[in-house]
Amino acid sequence: MAPKVLVSDKLSETAVQIFRDRGVEVDYLPDLGKDKDKLLDVIGQYDGLAIRSATKVTEKILAAAGNLKVIGRAGIGVDNVDIPAASKKGVIVMNTPFGNSVTTAEHAIAMMFAVARQLPEASVSTHAGKWEKNRFMGVELFNKTLGVIGAGNIGSIVCDRALGLHMKVVAYDPFLSEERAKAMGVTKVELDELLARADFITLHVPLTDKTRNILSAENIAKTKKGVRIINCARGGLVDEGALAEALTNGQVAGAAFDVFEVEPATESPLFHLPNVVVTPHLGAATTEAQENVALQVAEQMADYLLTGAVQNALNMPSVTAEEAAVMGPWLKLAQHLGAFAGQLTDEPIKAINVLYDGCVSHMNLEALNCAAIAGIMAATNPDVNMVSAPIIARERGVKIATTRQEKGGVFEGYMKLTVVTDRRERSIAGTVFSDGKPRFIQIKGINIDAEIGAHMLYTTNEDVPGIIGTLGHTLGNAGVNIANFTLGRAAQGGDAIALLYLDEAPKVEVLRALEATGKFSQVKPLVFDVA
Repeated sequence: MAPKVLVSDKLSETAVQIFRDRGVEVDYLPDLGKDKDKLLDVIGQYDGLAIRSATKVTEKILAAAGNLKVIGRAGIGVDNVDIPAASKKGVIVMNTPFGNSVTTAEHAIAMMFAVARQLPEASVSTHAGKWEKNRFMGVELFNKTLGVIGAGNIGSIVCDRALGLHMKVVAYDPFLSEERAKAMGVTKVELDELLARADFITLHVPLTDKTRNILSAENIAKTKKGVRIINCARGGLVDEGALAEALTNGQVAGAAFDVFEVEPATESPLFHLPNVVVTPHLGAATTEAQENVALQVAEQMADYLLTGAVQNALNMPSVTAEEAAVMGPWLKLAQHLGAFAGQLTDEPIKAINVLYDGCVSHMNLEALNCAAIAGIMAATNPDVNMVSAPIIARERGVKIATTRQEKGGVFEGYMKLTVVTDRRERSIAGTVFSDGKPRFIQIKGINIDAEIGAHMLYTTNEDVPGIIGTLGHTLGNAGVNIANFTLGRAAQGGDAIALLYLDEAPKVEVLRALEATGKFSQVKPLVFDVA
């Protein structure tokens, strides 16, 4: 019996035809996604669900989807899908992370032209019959310095287009290596240098705790007077109120925004200011981009339903059904090792080396590598998945090396992950016990045995008396319960570490109190996805 797919949002007819040509039965009901009750009634009939942003795939919808095997989102954002509920239900969630890249990059360049030459205001004035030629004095892009914050997939395309306009390009990206920057033809700089040098600044980073308000009032004040700022990435990257003030006092000469902190944006401090160009989140709104993501999602879903091949899955690695039963705990371990390294690494990564020993060395190492790399990249890019992570790593010039060896230790198998930067190498190893639970077994060459929890605290210190007491006393006073506690040291009186499994995330005040004792060289809270 042919698999059956429901398309509940507007998708191109070409994409719908792909399903039919591949032998997949398809119902094209583009308005159904807006009617959650009707969707609830019919979803049980389908093996696949193809959507855009209008359809909300809730836990309730998933509970009624008895036959559903795959959800395909034509586009990158999956905020409208309850991914944890889908995972529990055994439903794969796919997206198309790279279909909008060129279109979004081109929109950023278009917005830069628009604000440089005041095109929207000049158009309105001319339509009104005013012919105010002297009012709209612009600036050239030629030989100006463009500061690109975020040199990933979209940011790198913007860099390429700007170089074609004979602009000087400086880029800030913690994961951009010198080698990759050189290959791109850009100069890698720190954020403060970018702010001081750039005539134009464009943002191309995801919205995370680290990037929220990356252009704060403080950072806007560091910019070159007369700078123009473009944001076609995510709302919340720029303090809109602070930018409005800078536009008013002349620190910033113009701004062009496609995204806003609150969307739909019916009001903003940036609205109605002179030389501010605003558009309603049009970054991906081209015929080509919408067609590309629609075709991609149709091909991906058909491949999975007909052959079992998995592409761009957000909640499942690219492994066969037979492998999944054995590799599941090891994939989770790889993700945890990567998450540990990623959360501790703030410098550009040059290389990622993974050693597989014993039984794990005979598994699907490509999938395990993807899980480890995704864990590392997730620290700065929450949208990353097992498919996109290796691509992002390659784009940033990160070298991936894999070593396979027969059993060489006391464990039946273990993995060791090493992250290499210009300043240091950081290694962490782990294994899976017979109960199927991943464990950390070595950090910085120090042997440990640590259970992995959702909230953990990692500290480093000299091996001196009183460390356990300080940790227990400080956390206890703050009402933070320690579920598990692991210590390790290189040698008596040498480097020592502690890894605490906590019932809840420690607050900033607790971390500052530990740092204030002067006993710790590093105090770092860690978060792991243990679901």
